[in-house]
Amino acid sequence: MMKDPYANLYAITEIHDLRDVIKHRVKDFPQNPVFLVKEKRGGDYVPISTEKYDHDIDSLGTYFLNTVEKGARIAIFAETRYEWYTTYLAVTNGTGCVVPLDKELPVDDVLNMLTRAEVEILVFAKSKLDIVNQVYGKVDTMKYWICMDEIDDDRFLYYGDCMKIGEAKLAAGDKIFTEATIDPEEMTILLFTSGTTAKSKAVMLCQRNICKNLMSMFSMLYIDINEVWLSVLPLHHTYECTCGFLGQVYRGTTVAICEGLRYIAQNIQEAKPTAILMVPVMLELFYKKIMKNVNSDPKKAKKLQTAIKLANTLHLSNKMRRKLFKQIHDVFGGRMRLIILGGAPVNPQILKFFQDIGFLCVQGYGLTECAPILALNRDVAFKNHAAGLPLPGCDVKILDPDEDGIGEFISKGDNNFLGYYNDPENTALALDKDGYYHTGDLGYIDEDGFCIITGRKKNVIIAKNGKNVFPEEIEYLLSLSPYVAESVVSGVEDKVKDDIVVTATIFPDLEEIKAKLGTEEDPTEEQIMAILKEVVTATNEKLESYKKIKNTVLRMTEFEKNTSKKIKRY
Repeated sequence: MMKDPYANLYAITEIHDLRDVIKHRVKDFPQNPVFLVKEKRGGDYVPISTEKYDHDIDSLGTYFLNTVEKGARIAIFAETRYEWYTTYLAVTNGTGCVVPLDKELPVDDVLNMLTRAEVEILVFAKSKLDIVNQVYGKVDTMKYWICMDEIDDDRFLYYGDCMKIGEAKLAAGDKIFTEATIDPEEMTILLFTSGTTAKSKAVMLCQRNICKNLMSMFSMLYIDINEVWLSVLPLHHTYECTCGFLGQVYRGTTVAICEGLRYIAQNIQEAKPTAILMVPVMLELFYKKIMKNVNSDPKKAKKLQTAIKLANTLHLSNKMRRKLFKQIHDVFGGRMRLIILGGAPVNPQILKFFQDIGFLCVQGYGLTECAPILALNRDVAFKNHAAGLPLPGCDVKILDPDEDGIGEFISKGDNNFLGYYNDPENTALALDKDGYYHTGDLGYIDEDGFCIITGRKKNVIIAKNGKNVFPEEIEYLLSLSPYVAESVVSGVEDKVKDDIVVTATIFPDLEEIKAKLGTEEDPTEEQIMAILKEVVTATNEKLESYKKIKNTVLRMTEFEKNTSKKIKRY
């Protein structure tokens, strides 16, 4: 067993609501720019001071509270941009309830969510105008439509004008917003889940949920006040919103806004970030790109292996490793020290590779209903196969463990959500009478207190012998092969044989397969299947008999995913 993994927690600032987050920032870290933004595509990054951000929040919030009653639902429908960040705190810090919408939503979903959330104001970007035009006039509760960009359309208000009106009122002594009473227990955030199967649920969060999560999270992982974060994930998702936005305002660091997924490499070189939040698929793409370059030259590959072995033998610090592996670090801007992963399981071997070459690379585990972090690996205590340690203040248990100790993770703590909006049935299923949230994730807690996730409860395949087969375990083993880009494992009923057939549907990595075949031409399905069957055979050797893959299906297109980059299972 390792020493107490909770020893020497980091000192944190006490906060009770989101106004505390920005006001403590103004008081404690006024010197650091809060954001780096681009005024035009491809332009230079321009710093936004903490003072300006605080003033803009108060100005816009003053406008909102003079326009709608306290408690109004205000939705944000836009890509990541400065106006998004300002609107969020202008709503929560006195106005009412913020409803962040996924910028990738189709028309029907936008209309459904605006209606279900009873939204009164929609703040949107010009890039969403086509969808806004299609839902305009169809939401009974809607009173105002505010465009972040100036457009010639009398139906809409202009964000900049609203800001000026609020600023003038603020200057004239209007304190309706700045002195508004914030109830940390009241619903002020309404988030729609991006479930991979079921209809999205509307998760009700209060500011206590967020603030407790921030304090616990930063007590576990040291974040230097001079960090520059690159924001690449969608802001409507609570992972990026809490950990990559509110957390950075709270901690005093700077957030550089990525211009879009196509511009990550370019923006990394421009902003030279020191930290980033990613989902595993992003890290895997970086890993594959690095390894493709390395493996193109046997001398390069041998040199890298030798350098890693030397670094581990000499127990070099990350600072020294960054010098030793400078070429790779230059791909990440030359200053990147911290990579945090979440949203899906991470291949431990890939984590280990990035740690070996000098990155602090850890994963966490969260759910929207937990605001969102439930468990996190620390910088001083981590296990690459584990989701993390439960955050301080989170009581995490295993419900009904089987003979292997595997059961459903349930949790209780100040970060637990208030329930699902207008959905008492699902709320009762998720929150039991003792206040524990039933996550739907299966796994166990090891001897050191780390959470090990084996799969989702709803995805489990029940074999004919009554044993549980976890698709995620098999998918992980398949992912270790360079010839597998994506896979989904499912149980298919064979009525003739009265059996459940474990089936792997695989989307291959055609570049790797062509490299193996030594050809530039597209391989035939027969050639691809021959290689995949070898992969499946090797995978089955690592599995117990009832878990073995009995049928392999070739898929020639990527799996459909939600905007959190999770494969949709049907």
